Amino acid sequence: MSDLKTRVLEDVKAAMRAGEKDRLSVLRMLSSELKNREVIDAIEVTDAVVTATVEKMVKQRRDSESQFRAGNRPDLADKEAAEIVMLMGYLPQQLTEAEVLTLIDQAMAETGAASGKDIGKVMGWIKPKVAGKTDMGKLSGLIKTKLG
Repeated sequence: MSDLKTRVLEDVKAAMRAGEKDRLSVLRMLSSELKNREVIDAIEVTDAVVTATVEKMVKQRRDSESQFRAGNRPDLADKEAAEIVMLMGYLPQQLTEAEVLTLIDQAMAETGAASGKDIGKVMGWIKPKVAGKTDMGKLSGLIKTKLG
């Protein structure tokens, strides 16, 4: 069993003991999603799978948060924001924008990318290095800006 999955299961137990209903709810959703991946996709849950699952859940919550804010529902938006913070605790340390820009420069140099047509090359080179460490949507935007 992966270290992250073990940590999630232990945190579920700790949240139950402490009576932290909101945290327990988020952790149960995460645990359920991991179990689904294990059973439905018939894969072993590794740290990489946990990280990808958490990234997906964070992205869903960011989308929901922005929609709730646009719909003038700050109560629900705040709930989504709190869930994002809880889930981010299971992701590796996030890269700063400066670090991401440095990696983009390296990717452009190594792949010979020079125009907007080369976005795929840069993304292919950089994606494995930043998985779980940055928002892929923001990364794509930065790459597009760099490549003009």
